[in-house]
Amino acid sequence: MLAVVRIIFIVSLILLGFPLVMLYCLTRPRHPDLVHQIGVLIAKLGKFVGIKVEVRYKTKNLPDKGVWIANHQNTYDMVTLPFALKSGVVSIGKKSLKWIPLFGQVYWLTGNILIDRQRRAKAVGTLNQAAEAIEKRNISVWMFPEGTRSYGRGLLPFKTGAFHLAMQAKVPILPIACSSTHGQIKLNRWNNGKVIVEVGEPMDVSTWAKAEMREQIVRVHDELEQRIYQLTMEARGEAADYAKLAEKPQPASMAKEQEA
Repeated sequence: MLAVVRIIFIVSLILLGFPLVMLYCLTRPRHPDLVHQIGVLIAKLGKFVGIKVEVRYKTKNLPDKGVWIANHQNTYDMVTLPFALKSGVVSIGKKSLKWIPLFGQVYWLTGNILIDRQRRAKAVGTLNQAAEAIEKRNISVWMFPEGTRSYGRGLLPFKTGAFHLAMQAKVPILPIACSSTHGQIKLNRWNNGKVIVEVGEPMDVSTWAKAEMREQIVRVHDELEQRIYQLTMEARGEAADYAKLAEKPQPASMAKEQEA
């Protein structure tokens, strides 16, 4: 019964608030600050599904421009990750997102960048445009390097687009690790626990050689995967979808960080 009440309440809230959000976006269409403002507004719906989001920053000196990357889990990403973002961050998503009722129209109006993944030439062109936008508009770009939601499969292998963009735009990568929400949220339960979202130290990719790029991406993936596991264990006390990491040695850079 609680699940039904929650769903009706949230849907009603979205339908009632949608005209106001649309009007606000139309007063400053595709302004980069809109992604943060509307994203946080949507994220606050997490309170109505019984989760508490704790946001951490490993540094206070966040760069004005960068490529933010995060693990992509499920629909609940919308009520966890936006809290970590700063003004001036826009995202890159699939072109098909614009056809999702309500969400798609707001997604476009808030200034996010849409790419056609089925056509490589267009996708590459979009990354070039994103690199130019980072420089000219002094913005950051938020991407999911897995390319799709993981749905409890752990951290999926990374695609190279986000890293190519960072190198081309000459900006750092900012990794976001969000503790796993797979199987955590039950709409029939009042309290669904805590989710930890952590923004890591900016990573300089300008020194990466093309020959070693994939190796470096794997390193970043493994470090982020290990951190997600640690945050999940802290937040929930168990991480079934990251169980394989329980006996796996930590990446060298993370081990040195903890020793320090």
